[in-house]
Amino acid sequence: MQFLDPRLEAYAEAHSQPESEALAACAAETRAEVHMPQMLSGHLQGRVLALFSQLVQPRLILEVGTYTGYSALCLAEGLAADGRLHTIDVDPHAQARAKKHAEAAGYADRIVFHRAPAAEVIPGIDGAFDLVFLDADKKGYPGYFDLVVDRVRPGGLILADNVLWSGKVTDPPAEQDEETAALAAYADKVYADPRVATVLLPIRDGLLVARKLG
Repeated sequence: MQFLDPRLEAYAEAHSQPESEALAACAAETRAEVHMPQMLSGHLQGRVLALFSQLVQPRLILEVGTYTGYSALCLAEGLAADGRLHTIDVDPHAQARAKKHAEAAGYADRIVFHRAPAAEVIPGIDGAFDLVFLDADKKGYPGYFDLVVDRVRPGGLILADNVLWSGKVTDPPAEQDEETAALAAYADKVYADPRVATVLLPIRDGLLVARKLG
């Protein structure tokens, strides 16, 4: 699926920091061998995730939705020296690939992999989150937000992917399927929450950034 005019996307990528060898290998393998490779964050969005992480310098990152590990590698670039990234997924096959790519990138000792429903895992992770990235089942986004928002430190970020859903969130509510309606409800919910300030970036399939207020 193409979210942006290919010429514009190529131009943007050409003027963004290139992928590392480990990221390029992860992307190539995912596109060649994995079901639904459009789920991959990809070069441009990956550089955006890395930038946010580098600016925040998080000690504790939570990722809901590991897939093959591309976004985790990007987020890990900004980890503080003693930082850890916890990533959650229920797909054992994709996560096995993610572990392999984490080892190749040198992050094996800094990324903690969980294979269980996120609602079960999140309460057992100790500490305040500096950065959260939601990229899993779309109907679960509102619940994940409720689980993490009070545990994000002031100034920390909650990022949610696919919030434009190929533009379907602008369809009349009566025409929206369950996933589209859930994403639209998530955007409305977060926008109205006084604990955060938001900006929705039309990058790839939409990235909603919520900054925790003090």
